[in-house]
This record gives sequence, structure tokens and C-alpha cells, in this order.
Amino acid sequence: MRKAVWKTLTFEEELKQKTEEIEEILYSYLPKEEGYPRTVISAMNYSMKAGGKRIRPIFMNETYRLFGGKGREIEPFLAAMEMIHTYSLVHDDLEAMDNDEFRRGRKTTHVVYGEGMAVLAGDGLLNMAYETALKAFRIKGADQERVIRAMEILTEKAGLYGMLGGQAVDVDLEAKRQSVSEEELTYIHEKKTGALIQSSMMIGAVLAGVSAKILERVERMALLIGTAFQIEDDILDVVGDEHLLGKPVGSDEKNHKVTYVTLYGLEQAGEDARRMSEEALEIYDGFRVKNDFLRGLIESLIGRDR
Repeated sequence: MRKAVWKTLTFEEELKQKTEEIEEILYSYLPKEEGYPRTVISAMNYSMKAGGKRIRPIFMNETYRLFGGKGREIEPFLAAMEMIHTYSLVHDDLEAMDNDEFRRGRKTTHVVYGEGMAVLAGDGLLNMAYETALKAFRIKGADQERVIRAMEILTEKAGLYGMLGGQAVDVDLEAKRQSVSEEELTYIHEKKTGALIQSSMMIGAVLAGVSAKILERVERMALLIGTAFQIEDDILDVVGDEHLLGKPVGSDEKNHKVTYVTLYGLEQAGEDARRMSEEALEIYDGFRVKNDFLRGLIESLIGRDR
């Protein structure tokens, strides 16, 4: 009788596997392209199926597993988070915003479907995100109080005092063509990018039933991760490879945006992203429970190429 041979997956192989698992869940919540609104539904699904890292739902799921979560009530929130993130990208690519024609190696939604339909597709994804998250209440065994708290986090971090607020300040300062202070840029990074990563990890922790004290540490860790992630994005917009990124580099310069790189320079930006990632790892290492893949995911953000 042959002995079973177990192959240890590399981090990249495990990430690919987990990304595919997440996408299977995401696609199961997408609407069918039928009926009179099928064009906008097609635009929504086109945007969702453009690929990408799926970092936010992966962070959510791995945080949930870290703290002992084992149910399926996390699944609607995984899909909802990626819908919110995708809607923000669809609107960010519009002519009135960054006016980008490619994302993830494909033409952006407004290029394919027109600007009006792209606006509606973004609106549709945001609305469907909340419809989808609410389905967690119907899942057998779901703790209703935890789902309510998760919904509060999801809506708050995506809204006026979260991602939307950060994006609004970014657009406002760009329109005024005024210099951006360190405090303003920090606010934009923490809200525009950090808030959804915070939301992802906090929702995972809440649904797993962590204490308020642990949740505070998760929130701080996620803020550091999200801010470092955005700084790395700023760096890649200057020195990144378009083929790896799936979108043109130099869009920040084209749009006269003040970024972490323009404010501090490439070297300082890289050092600060590393420092924030290392502080996040220190918080992670302070937890009694462990998830080796989650730790590796945080480490992978340092000096990434896409």
C-alpha cells in the first residue's frame, strides 16, 4: 500500500488557492444578467470579475479563522466587502476622477459601458453589498448580535467617516490644487485605503467573537497594514511594472496628485511602509493564537511588486 505524500504549499501557491476559494464565494452572490436592468448588471459583474488580489476578503476570512471562527456567516460579508471595494474602483476610474482606461489588464468599466452606466454599476454594487451582508442573518447558527456589530463596522468604515470621507478629501484637495499637509495625507491614506482593511479584519474578529480589548488591537493592526498598503501603491505608481500591475503607472503624476512619494520621496516612503508593516506584525505576534498564512500575508505587503 502506497503512503500518502503531502506537499507543503509555498506562500504564493496557498495565496492562489485562497484567492480562488474567495472568488467562488464572490461569484455565487453576483446577480443574474437578465431582465430589463441586465446592462447595468452586466457592468457590475464585469467589474467584479476583473480579477485582482482579493486582499480585503482574504484578510477578513483569515482573521476570522485566526480567532476560531468556523461558520458560514462570514461568507456574505466576504462578498459584500469586495463589492464595496470594486464600486470604489469603478467610480475612481471615471473621467471625473482619475480617468483611467485600464485596470487589472482590462479596459475599465466606463470605457466598456459608458460613463453613465459605470456610475450606476458602482451604485448598484454598493447597494448590493448591503443586501448581501444582510443575508448573514439567515445563515443557520449565526450569532445575531455579532452580525449586527459587523454590519455597523461595514457601513461605518465604507461611509462618510471612512473610505468615502478619505476619497472626498482627496478629490477636494486635488480640485483646489493646494498643497497637502502631512496630516491631510495621513487622513486620506487612513480613510481611503486603511478603512476597508480595518473593516475587513474587524468584521472577521467580531464574527469570531473576540473581546473589545482584542478588537482594539485588531483595529490598530489593520490601520497600519492599510496605510502601508497605500504607501506601497504610491511607490508602485512611480516604479512599478505596468505588465505586473495591470494598469498604467504614473497616473498620480498625470493627475497632479500629492502622494506619500511626492511628499517624502521614494526612500522615506519605503522605510515608512516597512516600519508600519513591522509594527503590525508586532501586534499580531502579541496574540496567543496564530495563523501562519495571515502573518505571511502581512509580510508580503513589504516591497511588493503589484
